[in-house]
Amino acid sequence: MVLSRNKIKLSVVVPVLNEGDNLKVLLPILKAMINVPHEILIVYDIVNDDSIPVVKSMQKNYTRLRLVHNKLGRGVINAIKSGVNESSGEYVLTIAADDIGPPLAINDMIILMDKGCELVNGTRYKYGGKNAGGVFISRLLSTTANNIFHVLSGSALTDPTFGVKMFKRSKFNQLNLESNPIGWAVSFEFAIKAQAAGWKLGEVPLISLNRLYGKGKSTFRLNWIKEYMKWFLFGTKRLLLRRRKNRVLVRIPDNLKSG
Repeated sequence: MVLSRNKIKLSVVVPVLNEGDNLKVLLPILKAMINVPHEILIVYDIVNDDSIPVVKSMQKNYTRLRLVHNKLGRGVINAIKSGVNESSGEYVLTIAADDIGPPLAINDMIILMDKGCELVNGTRYKYGGKNAGGVFISRLLSTTANNIFHVLSGSALTDPTFGVKMFKRSKFNQLNLESNPIGWAVSFEFAIKAQAAGWKLGEVPLISLNRLYGKGKSTFRLNWIKEYMKWFLFGTKRLLLRRRKNRVLVRIPDNLKSG
């Protein structure tokens, strides 16, 4: 049975590369936490990805859990494009398979979308959000780079490089995303171009707890640094022209509110 588009509120797009063990943890959490009609799209690049048998074994318990083969080219940017192309929801959420923290913020992100936001960004660096997972040097570089970019560019978003983003599916193709398939650089590009285009913005703080199993796929190699620096410079130039023009609607989840 094919579900009509208007019955699905949210499409969750999860790019994977051998994330079978992590999906065993993430998928039950998503199922338990999301309060609206939704679908989950697991997007893989290679046909022998170990995520595939895991998803197939779990589909009987998830009426809207689907596998999507990314044929546009390897990398997160192409996986996201493939997922959005196959999605049916009014809103789309991008999320990494190895981070179990963001699902706690999904319903708060939906509330902001329902209030008119066109992009809601998860943030680890403001309003009580935290980056508690991964390798220390990666966390340090991420924190430093995001803070410097925020100051120099006047970015309205406090964690533009973060891959946890919810947006209107109907507006996705307006941004013409074109970053190279290196890490989650597309998330940085997305945040910059959405701000430059004057999208209505929201932010929800969350605690990132990533890489439960396996080793991270992204490393700080030269091509990684070059790609992020390209968008750092692009964003600084573009967003300086909009300094103080973008406003952000913020919602803090109950689990992060102080007593």
